[in-house]
Amino acid sequence: MSKAEIFGNIRRGLGRGEPTAQQRAAAENRIAAKANNLIPKRAQLPQPEQVKLFKEMAIEAAAELIELNSTSEVPMAVSEWLHKENIQELVTASSQELKGMDWSALGEIELTERVAQAGDMASITSSFAGIAETGTLMLHSSADSPTTLNFLPDIHMVVLHASTIVGPYEDAWKQLRLAHKGVMPRTVNMITGPSRSADIEQKLQMGAHGPRTLVILLIND
Repeated sequence: MSKAEIFGNIRRGLGRGEPTAQQRAAAENRIAAKANNLIPKRAQLPQPEQVKLFKEMAIEAAAELIELNSTSEVPMAVSEWLHKENIQELVTASSQELKGMDWSALGEIELTERVAQAGDMASITSSFAGIAETGTLMLHSSADSPTTLNFLPDIHMVVLHASTIVGPYEDAWKQLRLAHKGVMPRTVNMITGPSRSADIEQKLQMGAHGPRTLVILLIND
């Protein structure tokens, strides 16, 4: 069915006819205003407390958290983590932030800049924002950060700047609209901890629909 048919069925189900010009204008104004919904009290915090809440919620969601003082520390932290797990290859996004890092600390670990493929063990990407409300990462697709990196590898490593952490989801969407001047990315991913499911016999399975492990490299800036 076409979108017009679907909306037509909804209108008939509600007992409403075609909207008047006044009703259309009211709806368009409401959409343009992008007013907040109800904001949970736990997200209404000063920014330092938002960072603290984000860390607590991310750990509760089974994400691993590595705190760093600057992006220059990222390659060594990644190298140490991958060596500990005996991972020999890392797939990376081609974002300017990641390309500007000195990856010599990886040693014999092979760093490859490409989209992710089935069988990849680990990837690293940047993130757009962190959402304290639920310890969630906001990532979006772009030419230098394909979405496959977020879901195909078993391990997803994400660089997050503390300065980009906000309280509620609404603030993250506002920042995204502002950064992209109202033209939204093709895909926006909200990631809270590693992938999991308990649909089968109520037994928790990690990595059901994506990475088994989420490692957040939090830059305290």
